[in-house]
Amino acid sequence: MRAVATLGGVGYLPYAPGTWGSAVAVPLGLAIHAVAGFWGLAVAALAAFALGWWSVVVMTRGLADHDLSEIVIDELLGIWIALLPLSYGLWAAGSDAVLAAWPGWIAAFVLFRLFDIWKPGPIGWADKRTDPLGVMLDDAIAGVFAAILVAALALAWPGALGF
Repeated sequence: MRAVATLGGVGYLPYAPGTWGSAVAVPLGLAIHAVAGFWGLAVAALAAFALGWWSVVVMTRGLADHDLSEIVIDELLGIWIALLPLSYGLWAAGSDAVLAAWPGWIAAFVLFRLFDIWKPGPIGWADKRTDPLGVMLDDAIAGVFAAILVAALALAWPGALGF
């Protein structure tokens, strides 16, 4: 459970473990998309939510603080949600050019981190929850916000995100 919550120890890296967790999540999301396509990434995101929630429950049992800095499974979830519009666009286009979409992957990363740090509106509400669900929800919502902007960028500037 500790390995799941910390992404195999990535959460123990010094200085901004959430950013490290997000950085690791991008190539993992790319790999899942390359192997299993959009639906694989969507199912993986759902699994990450369930496994993440469970791992946070177990890892923080008996603690007052459920949002420990070393828990970064929530960042993985948020990034994978932010990547879904790109994954869908590549899948719908029948494109195997996953690496050619690098501007989109970077945009998803930057936008997710922005929302995860800034915590506007419902992201802040979820972050204020004092339970393991709140740990996962704030990043899930930040991922949705980032995904919406990534999709808007793709629609506003076709080709700008690499597909």
